[in-house]
Amino acid sequence: MRFLTRSLIALFLAALSLSALGYAGYTLVSALQIRAEAPGGGPGQAARERVFTVRALTVTPGEVTPELAAFGEVRARRSLDLRAPVGGQVLELAQGFEDGADVVEGQLLLRIDPADAQAAVALAASDVARAEAELRDASRAMVLAAEDVAAAQAQFDLRARALERRQGLAARGVATEAALEEAELALSAARQALVGRRQAEAQAEARRDQALSALERQRISLSEAERRLADTQVYASFSGTLVDVAIVEGGIVTPNERLAQIIDPAALEVSVRVSTAQYLRLIDETGQLLRSEAEVALEVAGFEITSPGRVLRSSATVEQGQSGRRLFVELAAPRGFRPGDFVTVRLQEPALRDVALLPASAVSAAGNVLAITAENRLEAVAVTVLRRQGDSVIVAANALAGREIVREIGPSLGAGILVRPQRESASGEVIAETPEMVTLDPERRARLIAQVEGNARMPEQVRARMLAQLSQAEIPAATLERLENGGGSGGGPGGGMPPQMPPQSGG
Repeated sequence: MRFLTRSLIALFLAALSLSALGYAGYTLVSALQIRAEAPGGGPGQAARERVFTVRALTVTPGEVTPELAAFGEVRARRSLDLRAPVGGQVLELAQGFEDGADVVEGQLLLRIDPADAQAAVALAASDVARAEAELRDASRAMVLAAEDVAAAQAQFDLRARALERRQGLAARGVATEAALEEAELALSAARQALVGRRQAEAQAEARRDQALSALERQRISLSEAERRLADTQVYASFSGTLVDVAIVEGGIVTPNERLAQIIDPAALEVSVRVSTAQYLRLIDETGQLLRSEAEVALEVAGFEITSPGRVLRSSATVEQGQSGRRLFVELAAPRGFRPGDFVTVRLQEPALRDVALLPASAVSAAGNVLAITAENRLEAVAVTVLRRQGDSVIVAANALAGREIVREIGPSLGAGILVRPQRESASGEVIAETPEMVTLDPERRARLIAQVEGNARMPEQVRARMLAQLSQAEIPAATLERLENGGGSGGGPGGGMPPQMPPQSGG
């Protein structure tokens, strides 16, 4: 009995061992068969080289205008400080005299108490009237003095003629020496009287001149008083907007006190600072600043307000503790901008020829780009970077004209690597390639359809897509090549398609 039990156990263990050996043999045969069917997996075949999918673009030399980006502050080109010309109480303010209010040229803004100025005008007018009266009196005195001089002159002439007669009579022996001496004394007295009258006339003329001078001074004082009276009313010199208002109606102001400021919102400019190297690219051979075009941008809550502009001038000196150069850019469309805004200024430099604008990711830290050869392998080419602006670089394109380069260089890419280029334009748009199409004859088409239908491991969706392609008059050459390389008689999970490496990006 014990012998029978041991015999049965031995038979059971032998059967179990044979089953295990059979399953192991089946598994080995299946694995060898799958490996033999897979491309590159057969005996004696080398491992398939890994292929990276990269984004490629063609370098096209041309003319590029570099753009210089800097930051600046908006300032008012035209502003006016409102100050009190005279002191006193503010009697009246214009309606809406407050921060942000608009004023027009010639508008009355405020009026200061004119009582003192009116009194000064009245006193000055009275002084002018008194000076005019003094001038009239001096003029009449000068006329009378002139008449006295004329009378004295006539008396002198009469005495002179009388002396001549006496001398004639004395020569004939008719007149005596005493009569001749009397005539000479009378002439001398007439001459002395004439000199006195002329002195009086000169004094009258001096009095009239002094009266004229006094009248002019009084008229100047009257004009000054009238100007001070006019200064009690403050008007807007130009149309603009009020800022920094610091006065209320009824307040007391002192002379030259700052009341507010008027700025012209339509006349704005941007003060922007650039480095010395950047400034040198904005001047010509004679050292004159180029009137470069510019764009001023202000970012507000995710939106951007822009305005075209033009470089006007540069600062004549460098401020203490600063470096570089300060430029002033005119705003052509200042709508939405305000003085004090911190803005971005994009200046256009002189255009560069025979250059290319490339993404910054296409140039490595060593200054190389990866060019794609005719065999779809990468080649490192050194380039000269002329400008860096944002996410792009401007390079000299003489050595790269017409060549394809990798748009994004990643750590897994390098010279000699096999790639599959996905061609893109300079703007990043994918350039679709038209696949090569092949026309099938009926026998070949039927054989391929039977091959696809007989592949049991192909998913239904893939089988339906393949059959739809085979029903067309032409099919892609790549699809035909995969099917004829064993895709229809069994393969991997891809439904007869040879396994491929997952696409690798060069970025």
